Amino acid sequence: MSYLFSPPDVFVIPVAGESASYPVRRIFCVGRNYVAHAAEMGGEVDREAPWYFTKSVAHAVLSGAELPYPAGTANYHHEMELAFALGAEVFEASEAEAAGAIYSYGCALDMTRRDRQQDGKDNRRPWSLGKDVEGSAVFAEMTRAEEFGALADQRIALGVNGEQRQDGRLRDMVWSPVEIVMHLSKFYHLGPGDVVMTGTPSGVGPVAAEDEIIGTIDGLAPVKLALMVTKS
Repeated sequence: MSYLFSPPDVFVIPVAGESASYPVRRIFCVGRNYVAHAAEMGGEVDREAPWYFTKSVAHAVLSGAELPYPAGTANYHHEMELAFALGAEVFEASEAEAAGAIYSYGCALDMTRRDRQQDGKDNRRPWSLGKDVEGSAVFAEMTRAEEFGALADQRIALGVNGEQRQDGRLRDMVWSPVEIVMHLSKFYHLGPGDVVMTGTPSGVGPVAAEDEIIGTIDGLAPVKLALMVTKS
């Protein structure tokens, strides 16, 4: 088959100890999954069910990227997150099926045009200009779920230019990865290639050109992003 232009390369995330990488087809993001972060954003956690937004795979980059400070914002924020990737097909998953479908975990950054997100909130419009931003989904090398072990008291943290900004524990998530898969699979046929970003703890804030961002979770490879001066 011929194309009018070259199709984009498949975006892949490396997996520790694997010679092959993980190809990504969809990115789901969980909103307000930490109580303290919901409060700092002026909202509350919906304890009835998690809720979601998405990011385009075309906007994903790997840890270590050097990117321009994005256009269209004067308030670009960091959000440090645990991401997980699925390795099995599930629909209306049971707890056991959901747990078995999680293939790997990794550190990730959900970079956000906060001013554009606020525009959406104020006008009851979608968040796409705030959240689905070029280079705004940053993924570190992942670790297979069985090697990472059970989610418990692992620390999740982020620093900018060596200054700590975010510091929390994975136990503080309102909805666990297994609960997220159980709920999300009521609405989508999930499967290999689907990655979920699970929300951020409190302490989000603005970054500027020439800032270096490093996010960590105990037991996982760190995620890094450098912002350059030139705007895209």
